Amino acid sequence: MHEKDVIRLSKRLSKHLRHSPEAIGLRLDAAGWVDIDDLLAALGRGTTRAQLEEVVERNDKKRFAIEGDRIRASQGHSVEVDLDLPVAEPPAVLYHGTVGRVLPEIHRDGLKPMNRHDVHLSSTVETAQRVGARRGKPVVLVVDTAAMRADGHEFRVSANGVWLAASVPPRYLSELPPTHGA
Repeated sequence: MHEKDVIRLSKRLSKHLRHSPEAIGLRLDAAGWVDIDDLLAALGRGTTRAQLEEVVERNDKKRFAIEGDRIRASQGHSVEVDLDLPVAEPPAVLYHGTVGRVLPEIHRDGLKPMNRHDVHLSSTVETAQRVGARRGKPVVLVVDTAAMRADGHEFRVSANGVWLAASVPPRYLSELPPTHGA
């Protein structure tokens, strides 16, 4: 598949496996899985299992997982699912990419999941920069996960390495200087 076709199908998968399965007549199970044949039929347009597997394999963020004849999004759902991820011990710090225009709200309220189930955190500055850059000039926030864990907050890690937290109160956040890594 051409890169543009991979991206197009990946976006369709994200939409329907994370946000609106009902829009194409799908019903995810409690853990977010759907039968691959049902997905292919719902996607239409002659999408094949080989194309689906190629998108899953080539996705740089590993957004999707296949087990046998089922597929699901690894995280980022706005629909109700239980990914059944165990509590995990994060590194002492994690990172969150955002943009400057939302910093006043973040400094006031912390990081909230917004329309998703969890706040997404990165283990590297570079990943956080890429995430923030999707919305403008990136700002990277440092999350003091060691302090959060000491205060009883829980973390989980998805199959693709994205760290998840219910929220991050502002007292655990600091800004990474903009010249870091530049």
